[in-house]
This record gives sequence, structure tokens and C-alpha cells, in this order.
Amino acid sequence: MLIDTHAHVNFNAFKDDADEVIRRSLASDTWMILVGAEVKTSKRALEFANKYEKGVYAAVGLHPVHTQEQRVEGDDYDFNTREEEFSSDVYEKLGQFKKVVAIGEIGLDYYHLDITANVPAIKQKQKQVFLEQLQLAHNLKRPVIIHCRQAHDDMLEILKKFKKDHKDGLPKDKPWGVMHCFSGDEELAWQYFNLGLLISFTGLITFSAQWDDLIRRLPGDKLMVETDCPYMTPAPFRGQRNEPLLVKKVAERIAEIKNLSLERVAEISTANARGLFNI
Repeated sequence: MLIDTHAHVNFNAFKDDADEVIRRSLASDTWMILVGAEVKTSKRALEFANKYEKGVYAAVGLHPVHTQEQRVEGDDYDFNTREEEFSSDVYEKLGQFKKVVAIGEIGLDYYHLDITANVPAIKQKQKQVFLEQLQLAHNLKRPVIIHCRQAHDDMLEILKKFKKDHKDGLPKDKPWGVMHCFSGDEELAWQYFNLGLLISFTGLITFSAQWDDLIRRLPGDKLMVETDCPYMTPAPFRGQRNEPLLVKKVAERIAEIKNLSLERVAEISTANARGLFNI
């Protein structure tokens, strides 16, 4: 089996056929974690998770792009965000449900900053909201799913301080979070490993060889697979909507790079996901 550790079937891209997509995935022995980006999609992730006896789990959190109103554009997305003030009480209540296995996705995103706005203030707000959610996860004893884009210096500074301040409360024998959709180099990866985090890969690795050397040398206990659907569709399906079923393509590419069987990669990544998310 495989676990898509980061899917957004709770987003509007799946509003007409979400259950069909989920059932198709489960029928192929692929489980998933549905990840929220603000209150609405966090609640929807939990609603879907609660509908299925097993195989569907939720993460709840406030994504950094939703800490201010802005237009967010990329190769396969274009939408306007509404500013949401982080409510610790709301997310704490959501995070206590059994099917919620992580706080996420949370983090920093400087790629989408509106350069006509007050950038220092926006960055400061992102950092504060991120820190509050790290603390929430710590209080709830939940791992974190971290988003970081063009903000790794600030990210590392925050995480190093957080780990130092909570050194007696963080797990010492297992990871406590994941850098999702990792796109950094080997040096950066090891900085995150040394902080007690895993990294996960998307369909990006199926159409770019940039991470082949990193993946080839990567210890098996440090990685997981994800789709980030509906985005990041792997080859040969680029241009189409992504879905959890296609996480197999990510695992196949890792197997090819590391000269392992697909079954072995599935076994490794699934064990890592089960260990991190306690499923």
C-alpha cells in the first residue's frame, strides 16, 4: 500500500467528485491525509476523514498565504485568498479529533508576497502565526506539516529556536514533522533532518532530474511521498488534475532512482508515514 501524505481533495477542484476520487484511491490500496489551508478546508478535511472508517485522515492548519488577502498565481493555480486571523481556540478544537493526525499545512511563503504591500509586516505576521501553530501542535502532541517557499533562512531560524526551547518535549526517537513538497538541495535536507524532520516528494521529481542525486543518497527513513493534489501532477499526466491515486508515480520514480522495487519504496514510505502520523 501507499499513503499520499499530502492531498487536497478537500479543495474546490474536487467539489463535484471528491468521494469518487477518494474511493478510487482506497480501492487501489492508497490511503491519504487531507490537508487544510484555512478553517473552511480544515473542517472539510475532517468531514471527509470522518466519513471513512480507515484510509482517510486530516490535517488542520492556516497556510501562510491565507494570513493576508492577495492573489496567488503559479503554473497550475490562480486564486485570491481571504485574510484569516489565526484562532488558536478554533484550531485546537479541530486538532483534538481522533482523525486529525497533524497540524498543517503551516509555515512561511515569501514566493507569493505582494511586493506593493508592507513586506516586513507580512513576513512578521507569517512568522508569528507559524510559531503559534508550532506551539499548538506541541500542546496537542501532533506532528506538523510544513510549507516553506523562498523562506528557508527564516524557517531554519524559527525551527532551531523552537527545538531548543522545547528540547524536553519533542520526540527524541522519532520525527516530529515533515517539510512537504521538498525542493531544496542535500545540504538543506540534512539541516531539516538534524532538526528531527522528514522530507516528502511530489510529482515534481517525475519531470525534473534536479533531485535525483539527493534521492539516490537519501536514507530510506527520511522520506515520504505525496501528491499535493490537485497540483504538481506527475508525468505522464501533466496538465491534468492530480489526485491521490497518482502518488504511485512518485514512488515509482524514487524506486527507479534508488534502484529499488516499487514494493520496497512503498513499504519504506508507508512505514515512515505511519510512524510520523501515528496511523
